[in-house]
Amino acid sequence: MAPPVDAGDRAAVNDCFSRRTEAGQLLAGDAEPVARACHDMALRFHRGGRLVVFGNGGCSADAQHLAVEFVHPVIVGKRALPAFSLTNDVATVTGVARQQGFDEVFAHQLRYVGDPADIALGISPDGCCPNVLRGLEQAAELGMLTIALVGGDGGPIAAHPAVQHALIARSADPAVVKEVHVTMYHVLWELVHVFFEQPGVLAPEVIR
Repeated sequence: MAPPVDAGDRAAVNDCFSRRTEAGQLLAGDAEPVARACHDMALRFHRGGRLVVFGNGGCSADAQHLAVEFVHPVIVGKRALPAFSLTNDVATVTGVARQQGFDEVFAHQLRYVGDPADIALGISPDGCCPNVLRGLEQAAELGMLTIALVGGDGGPIAAHPAVQHALIARSADPAVVKEVHVTMYHVLWELVHVFFEQPGVLAPEVIR
């Protein structure tokens, strides 16, 4: 027989789950802005654009994960769409960081590989990463669609006019933010394909 769970342990378990439940419910409440971001992404892909993703640390792994979701869909029958992460090339990242500073590692790359038809998606757990913001600023200057996945209150990234769609994981817990971001980008992938599969949704007459 398992030992009894004391009141303190039970409270800790309940808190662990309630923090995730609350963040998930808040994400569900943001269904409309998430869908609008997906529709704009689908339009860009429809016109030949690519998805360019970037972030630091664990978010760099998320950037790579998101890119491969689009390039190599795990669901049979879903179309592959062009995407890549700016954190894949360590030589470029460290070279730019050495000469121009770490704040420029994404903006510099976007300046030379970005196209106005493309989508820039930056990931920041607290919305305060200077290099992610600089990347989104550079993308906006190029005419790219700009999307940010951020946490907490969104920070300066969510408030910046260069960011067209700020999708916020509303939690102060970095682990919960990470989990909500994974859900967010899986939803982005799924809804982009939903828009592709609806005849006429991406036709010129419905473009906002």
